[in-house]
Amino acid sequence: MAIKRGVSLYSYQQAQFFKQMSWKDQIREVHDSLGADGIEIIDESVIPGYPFPSEAFIADWRNEIARYGMNSVTMDVYLDVLQFRDHVMNHEEAAERLRRDIIIASKLGFKNVRCLCAIPIDTIEACIPTAEKYDIRIGKEIHAPFPIFPKNNWKDTFIIASANMCEEIMELAERRHTPYVGLVPDFGIFQYRESTVNLDYARRHTEYPKAFDFVLENRGKMSVEELRAKAEQLDPGSTTQQGFGFGSTIPRLIEGVTPSALPEEITQIAKYIVSIHGKFYDMTEIPGHPGQYEDLSIDYENPIRYLKQAGYEGYIDSEFEGQRFQQDTGIENLVDEKEQVRRHHEMLRRLIGE
Repeated sequence: MAIKRGVSLYSYQQAQFFKQMSWKDQIREVHDSLGADGIEIIDESVIPGYPFPSEAFIADWRNEIARYGMNSVTMDVYLDVLQFRDHVMNHEEAAERLRRDIIIASKLGFKNVRCLCAIPIDTIEACIPTAEKYDIRIGKEIHAPFPIFPKNNWKDTFIIASANMCEEIMELAERRHTPYVGLVPDFGIFQYRESTVNLDYARRHTEYPKAFDFVLENRGKMSVEELRAKAEQLDPGSTTQQGFGFGSTIPRLIEGVTPSALPEEITQIAKYIVSIHGKFYDMTEIPGHPGQYEDLSIDYENPIRYLKQAGYEGYIDSEFEGQRFQQDTGIENLVDEKEQVRRHHEMLRRLIGE
């Protein structure tokens, strides 16, 4: 057995928004163009009337999946803690919502649900009986900037969650003797440089173009202190600018991108992996290798090598997010999502060894 390939339909988000592709078109694209058989969805973006799907939609979904011989791999779920409007959802209310999501996933034929980093561990534990009853695994996502194993210099940046969530999930699985809780690593944890599309977006929107261009051109040629001092001279105020996103501010640009996890660490969690998000931003052709592609910002080769060594046989589901950094340029300049996903699967086939 080998690692399997799938696609999160989130990858086709703009085609869906502009009504260029329905969810049925997307499933057919995955089957016909990629030769992959795994489908991942975000519940609210695909399921009409969520969280109350009609029996007609459930039948339609299962029929379409069966028509192409596909597998419903993972349903991504969220917890809107303000859904009651008059109070913030407590942990038991969150657990009840997650239980309902597990039942929806089961009705649609999915094998896993993915919940976010911030979902409390006791909320997940409270849902184990439901997960076991409906044969659905609960996977907690490992999303950048969270690590697999926290380092001494790790610091919480913008999400309230435990830095030790991987150990918490593994401890829970062992303590409850259950395979129904696990992890969903996102390849964004192996990002080691800004993506080209993110940098282009940041350059279009920066208030400090002189500092931006200088830092980008001179990183690695001088110290961080020198970069910061020169940037401040060129664009006063640029080095105290606050913002979110790699490369979106001058301080972040100076600091650069540090991976959240080491590739070899994935071997230590392999048995707990539910499925994997194949995050990518921009697939470009490898110089000297026509028809072969890579994302210059994310390490895929080493993590996949370690996954193979660990005997991982689950899915990597492509998750294209680069379009979000290009949508400000106008509809006439929108990237071809289908082509980007096709390129990603060329890389996956090559690295998996199909």
